[in-house]
Amino acid sequence: MEQGSGSSGQVGQKNEWINRFLPFLLWWPKVSRKTLWADLVAGLTGAVVALPQGVAFATIAGMPPEYGLYTGMIPAIIAALFGSSWLLVSGPTTAASIVLFSSLSLHAVPGSPEYVQLALTVTLMVGMIQLSMGLVRFGSLVNFISHSVIVGFTAGAAILIMVSQLKHFFGLSYPRAIHFLDSIYNFILHISAINPYTTVVGLVTIVVGILVKRYRPSWPYMIISMLAGSVAASIIILLVGEETAAIATVGALPATLPPFALPQPTLINIKLLAPTALAMTLFALTEAVSIARSLADKTNQNIDGNQEFIGQGLSNIIGPFFSGYVATGSFNRSGMNYEAGAKTPLAAVFAGGLLVLVVLFTAPMAVYLPNSAMAGILLLVAWKLIDPHHIMKIIKTSTTESVILGSTFLATLFLELQFAILLGILLSLAIYLNRTSHPKTLVRVPDRRQASRAFVTDPMLPECPQLKIVRIDGSLYFGAVNHVRSNLQELARAKPDQKQLLLIGSGINFIDMAGAEFLIQLAKEKKEVGGQLYFYDMKEGICNHFKFLEYLLDIGTDNIFLSKNEAIAEIFKRLDKSICRQCTARIFLECATV
Repeated sequence: MEQGSGSSGQVGQKNEWINRFLPFLLWWPKVSRKTLWADLVAGLTGAVVALPQGVAFATIAGMPPEYGLYTGMIPAIIAALFGSSWLLVSGPTTAASIVLFSSLSLHAVPGSPEYVQLALTVTLMVGMIQLSMGLVRFGSLVNFISHSVIVGFTAGAAILIMVSQLKHFFGLSYPRAIHFLDSIYNFILHISAINPYTTVVGLVTIVVGILVKRYRPSWPYMIISMLAGSVAASIIILLVGEETAAIATVGALPATLPPFALPQPTLINIKLLAPTALAMTLFALTEAVSIARSLADKTNQNIDGNQEFIGQGLSNIIGPFFSGYVATGSFNRSGMNYEAGAKTPLAAVFAGGLLVLVVLFTAPMAVYLPNSAMAGILLLVAWKLIDPHHIMKIIKTSTTESVILGSTFLATLFLELQFAILLGILLSLAIYLNRTSHPKTLVRVPDRRQASRAFVTDPMLPECPQLKIVRIDGSLYFGAVNHVRSNLQELARAKPDQKQLLLIGSGINFIDMAGAEFLIQLAKEKKEVGGQLYFYDMKEGICNHFKFLEYLLDIGTDNIFLSKNEAIAEIFKRLDKSICRQCTARIFLECATV
């Protein structure tokens, strides 16, 4: 039997490692002809959208434009195959590009070979840290990201996307702003210069997208609406002339494959880039997992944070060798992937692979794609990311969760994205700790109306004048000890004659060193007043934690009972019978013997 058990354990461990490093084996059986077509359409849409976005993000990061395209190819495929989310699309992002530029521009001239080498090296370092965190199972940290954090962060990010696209939608020209208020201010400052022709193209794109999605939901509305926007721009140019229309387009892009590159993680570079790598790791993981969680909420999928860390880590380890800089989950592309009808991670794989073909064969044609058409698509995507149903539900049902929601939303607008997520996590953690540090202490009494005399919480039923029965619902750890002590002291002051105390442990899941010390002290206090402390229904294994068995020996194993009948029978023997003779409560079956 022992050999069989060991063999089973080895097989289970082997399967766990296979699932961890070949996670695509878990979702591959879900692939069918129907999902394959849906993923192909979503991937094609993502590849087309990634074309202008990659160039823009690379420019923000201080990298040559083509590096934004390279980052959306191989890293996107690796992250999709080795991550846990079915809908997350990795690649270059605005926030990651901004963080990279602000960090590396201090050490090299943006766009220079030295700058590119630093970017590739820091990407490799980020990937190594991400992979290490996944292997040591730090992914459980994402469990502290509450649903309210996700809803607030998603809504805030959607607003940021909308504001960032206003200049392209209305054909305005002003410097790109990093902060939300600066973007609004720049838009208002240049609102008189709105280009009506560019705006018409954007409106056509949005209207066509809405109509196709409503009346032909099976059609790829994003591609159709982009084509409609391009056709509208061509018609306007024919009618009024190219100079009068002044409709800006994405422009021709270089049609080249990602060249092989070799990062240089020298000791000097590692020392120089270590703070940047740590900061970007923290940001990239929180952003990727938050996006994955927000999309998983829409599809009822469970996200494995550890696996997502591994997928992101491998994408950033392999990406630099194919000229990709730091890649993480993209709100724009992931939201578009979901809206385009993606069913499995093959959509992201197709997007990365098709981007290679798009760059090779159609990159020069981007000169005909209006910026306002792209902006219209992103506005549609951003609008769909806002979840008014859940926002109103949270506001109506929980003040605490509403505070988390509002704080995360405002922080997303006015702070850096990574700080917004961290703020939401810290608020969630603070509320969780506040709840766990206030376990309930319920007074229990036998119900004489039941033959079994089951313990119930009913203030109308009489208690034994000598025995207090209390059930603790929550863990006894350092953060909860003071609250439990205060409640028990209040109960003791209210009825000082109840010198005996029976603690029901069915609701206690965990006892740490501070909790064990508290129980020892409580037992001493009861002995000093002529009573004792008893335990009943303690969960199996809880007594072994932190050598709690030694503490129970100090309390006395004779005071620990497995059954209710045994506990009451033994405690009743130790009660003062002179008080029992005068008692009118008679709540125990044993009371009839007096």
